[in-house]
Amino acid sequence: MKILYVASGIPVPGTLGGSIHTLEVARGLAQRGHTVDVVACSRVGAFEIASLARPTSSRIGNVRLHHIDIPKALSLLAAPVIMRLARALKPDIIMERYYNFAGAGMLAARRLGIPSILEVNALIIDPPAVLKRRLDDALGGPMRRWATAQCRMADRIVTPLHTTAPPDIPRANIVELPWGANVEHFCIDRPSAVAAQPTVVFLGSFRAWHGALDAVRAGGILAGQGRDFRFLFIGDGPQRAAAERLASRWRERFTFTGAVPYEEVPALLAQASVAVAPFNTAAHPALRAAGFFWSPLKVFEYMAAALPVVTIDIPPLNQIVRHGIEGLLYPEGDTDALAAAIAHLLDHPDEARAMGARGRERVTAHFSWARHCEELERVMREIAGRRYTLNVAR
Repeated sequence: MKILYVASGIPVPGTLGGSIHTLEVARGLAQRGHTVDVVACSRVGAFEIASLARPTSSRIGNVRLHHIDIPKALSLLAAPVIMRLARALKPDIIMERYYNFAGAGMLAARRLGIPSILEVNALIIDPPAVLKRRLDDALGGPMRRWATAQCRMADRIVTPLHTTAPPDIPRANIVELPWGANVEHFCIDRPSAVAAQPTVVFLGSFRAWHGALDAVRAGGILAGQGRDFRFLFIGDGPQRAAAERLASRWRERFTFTGAVPYEEVPALLAQASVAVAPFNTAAHPALRAAGFFWSPLKVFEYMAAALPVVTIDIPPLNQIVRHGIEGLLYPEGDTDALAAAIAHLLDHPDEARAMGARGRERVTAHFSWARHCEELERVMREIAGRRYTLNVAR
């Protein structure tokens, strides 16, 4: 099949979760024999008006990239460019990453009669506690109407959790599909890779709901107990400066790498013996309203790297990491319990390694990008076949 994958405003390649997701899905589909063209941007915040006339095209392996460098909030300005691309490429499927101010891929699919998939990784209708929702309400709901319209244009919605889609969208049109990990990229010879000093790792975005500050506080508790360990923080984001200030009291215990290229992450995870994902949904009203709809990329990558995972005891995290099997769970927001879980794994390295090995087996079997793309291909073939049957019937 020929697939046009629209990821407006997402830098590809890049270090963001969306960047990794987009490229891994594109590569995975290409490896299954499909021709994949990706529309994205070249870097965060890129702004080049000329790209609206002629996107910059290149290749990453067997994936073709078309960079349109305009701000994410102006994504719909690229609608004519994407329409031209769709007409020239004649794809069998158009797939688009949902964004409130995007939708050009869905418009092209609707106007050209091409089957479409809307890939949704966030709550589509924000709860009233979110400022954007209050502004939209004050304006009469134009963003809410456009978000719902994108859902209605799609033949299928692919999302980690069905509650991301508005309740009036038929559930039969929604396919729940988690993200994954590149199990080959994160394959680590764990016994020979573990550092002499026990190392706890936090990977990802320093946003409030990712719990970086909780991780630092737990590290402070361990430091106060006189434990021999270090804490490695990989990534960047709004709370990084606050996390570094909080950790300054134990400066010798904490290392902050900043943003790291995706290719270099496995070597850093190879230094660790325990991984933490201390999410805190109290800082994210949408997660409180719809459930934990984020598909936890960091957790999948920890497991692929054969690390035991400490994370919070809520669905679906407690269905991915099973307590005492692939890691340990603790009550959300309880930093004392987080520190205790980390301490247990540091004190029982053989048990921790066994959990990590089981985690790798589990992510390989159920949560790899290969499995994700296999299921995505099934959905694509279903809607393409259904559209063909309908056209013949007419």
